[in-house]
Amino acid sequence: MTRIKVCGLTRVADIQFVAASGADAIGLVFYEKSPRYVTIAQAQCLLAALPPFVSVVGLFVNASAEAVRAVQQQVALDVLQFHGEESPEFCRQFGRPYLKAIRVKAGVDLLQCAARYADAQALLLDAYVEGTHGGTGESFDWALIPHNLPLPVILSGGLHPGNVAAAISAVRPYAVDVSSGVEAAKGIKDAAKVAAFINEVKHIEL
Repeated sequence: MTRIKVCGLTRVADIQFVAASGADAIGLVFYEKSPRYVTIAQAQCLLAALPPFVSVVGLFVNASAEAVRAVQQQVALDVLQFHGEESPEFCRQFGRPYLKAIRVKAGVDLLQCAARYADAQALLLDAYVEGTHGGTGESFDWALIPHNLPLPVILSGGLHPGNVAAAISAVRPYAVDVSSGVEAAKGIKDAAKVAAFINEVKHIEL
């Protein structure tokens, strides 16, 4: 069964609906330039509404180690997600499992990335869009993903209810990650789109 992460949550109602709909993980964005950014206080309120057995992923983009630790100390994160140019040494220093996001385009050697971040839980593969770090709604050519990657793949980038089944069939990822594809507006999830997305993932037969 392909796992599902819904990222960029900013409202308690969305957290509750996403969890009730069957998502395996939720993502909170601690990147101030993102329209989906949440403060530590907001994150604490959101997680107070989260039921058990849903993993919490904290997303950072080129943050300082101090900033990551400040969030870690006050927000119960299960996994860290690094979406910038962080080194493997940076990512592994926090004593938490981590995901390394790679923005995919022609010429990016994903096998080399997997070797460099060998202790990551997975590679999160997103679309390369100049000047941004995810949440763009853009997809990429899934044929660029090697079939022999030694790390689990979390597929991101432009996924929505209309294409996620095709994406899973093509890539066979460990998990899919959605943000803008299930939104009514940036940071505001659309309950019908969330339900449709999760339903598509759970009913695909590989």
